[in-house]
Amino acid sequence: MTDYGRPLSFGVSLDPAADAVHRTRRLARAAEDQGLEYLAVQDHPYQPGHLDTWTLITHLAAATDRITFLTDVADLQLRPPAMLAKAAASLAVLTDGRLRLGVGGGGIPDAIASMGGPARRGEPMVAFTEESLTVMRRALAGEVVRLRSPHHSVGGYQAGPVPPKPVELWLGAQKPKMLAVTGRSADGWISPLNIYVPPQQVPSRGQIIDEAASAAGRDPRTIRRVYNVIGAIGDHRGAPGLVGDVRRWVDTLSEWAVDLGFDTFVLWPATDPDRQVALFAGEVVPAVRERVAALRSGR
Repeated sequence: MTDYGRPLSFGVSLDPAADAVHRTRRLARAAEDQGLEYLAVQDHPYQPGHLDTWTLITHLAAATDRITFLTDVADLQLRPPAMLAKAAASLAVLTDGRLRLGVGGGGIPDAIASMGGPARRGEPMVAFTEESLTVMRRALAGEVVRLRSPHHSVGGYQAGPVPPKPVELWLGAQKPKMLAVTGRSADGWISPLNIYVPPQQVPSRGQIIDEAASAAGRDPRTIRRVYNVIGAIGDHRGAPGLVGDVRRWVDTLSEWAVDLGFDTFVLWPATDPDRQVALFAGEVVPAVRERVAALRSGR
């Protein structure tokens, strides 16, 4: 059992498809109105049907007032860290801090190369990612950033503006070396979808993060844990991921919170997004909050 005791939060993943923009905008407003905390947007700019993530988030930020945006996750090989930090700081200023910056090392090298990116793999990608977190953290703090290495050449960038509140850096990771980077250097771990990292594989990954954090002098309890959950609420046999009625969703997410240590769940609706978000926000989320509170208090 690994319950880090962190407050729970919930969000929904938005479809960045250009031909779904009206539905995406409607879903963003509905998620805010129904009390969810996060709107998550994936970042695959090499997909011809996808809108650019930052452009879409900026558009949706103007159509919402309270909800926080999460890049899930921004591709560091196509978005240089100093420039990404500039974009994040700018958006945070414009939205009064409604941003969490999820980043990843770049999981599809050939697609990255098709857009002119360097398509790093293996050890170079891991080292590049960890150094990128350092660049972004310094830049988001408004410092002068200097870093010269085989992976970066930042020669004295005077960063700014400084966001009104710190922009947390959450790292998407699933393999041991990147999980260790998460423990040493990130504010949170974003797990891939539950169909890619199923629940039974989470404890071993969490252990890598915790051991790396402790070795770096960090408290593992300070690291956020985010699970991207694809599935369907209701009788939708054949849908991928977690499928079942509200009770099954409540039982499962509560177990994943207190047994696996996740504090944030992002719904990826496998069908009928409007109805799924209404069920998730209206029935699943409040019941999970109540159940986890009861489990934590020993009731």
